[in-house]
Amino acid sequence: MKFDVLTIFPQLFEPFRTTGVLGKAVERGVVGIEAHDLRDWAGNKWRQIDDEPYGGGAGMVLQAPPVVAAIRDMVSRGYDTRAIILGPRGRLLDQTFVEELVQESHLLLICGRYEGFDQRIFEISGAEEVSVGDYILGGGEVAAMALIEAVSRLVPGVVGDPDSVSADSFGEGLLDYPCYTRPPEVEEELVPEVLLSGNHEAIRRWRLERSVENTVTRRPDLVKRNWKRYSTEVRELVRSFAPDLVPDPDSN
Repeated sequence: MKFDVLTIFPQLFEPFRTTGVLGKAVERGVVGIEAHDLRDWAGNKWRQIDDEPYGGGAGMVLQAPPVVAAIRDMVSRGYDTRAIILGPRGRLLDQTFVEELVQESHLLLICGRYEGFDQRIFEISGAEEVSVGDYILGGGEVAAMALIEAVSRLVPGVVGDPDSVSADSFGEGLLDYPCYTRPPEVEEELVPEVLLSGNHEAIRRWRLERSVENTVTRRPDLVKRNWKRYSTEVRELVRSFAPDLVPDPDSN
């Protein structure tokens, strides 16, 4: 899996691509992450790629010619590329979408700044827009990092224990279960006895119950979105915790 990022702040990605689990994956060649300065495609000696918006208004807008040229250049390098612009109008990045993106061999991520992009960039390049949430960021860099992190975790060989990925929150359309470690007692708060029992089936069941309980109480929207992918066991637990969340008519 290869990620290329177009940004006016490529230096932000150096510590990101060289640190922790992701840094080790890059070092081993399991994933590739390269950041490119959008100003390299500027058509002037000042390397300016933004200008005032037509019609007036606050802020500056990224110009179409340099961004379109950068996208075309990257796409022409022989990859089967999916181009994504990080922005608030796009499809929401959720786990289902992440599982779709990991099937790609090359993602080109374009990061905005200022007041956004000249609309013609979308119309000419065909790049799709992706949002990481309903809030405002100073630019697309943090959003691009979130996308890279989420997708990379699903690339075989990035995370040492594949089971830890499948058990993560949202991996099965459920929030994660509570976790505990040593010591067994902290200020009179104890580790649940079942986790100390050595009974693997009882532990599995307890964890699943807590995952379902967390989901129906904290993120009930996930139940309706993921109902069709739930196992029979999960559906039965949803019915027991929150029967009102079961779709009507019930999808079996």
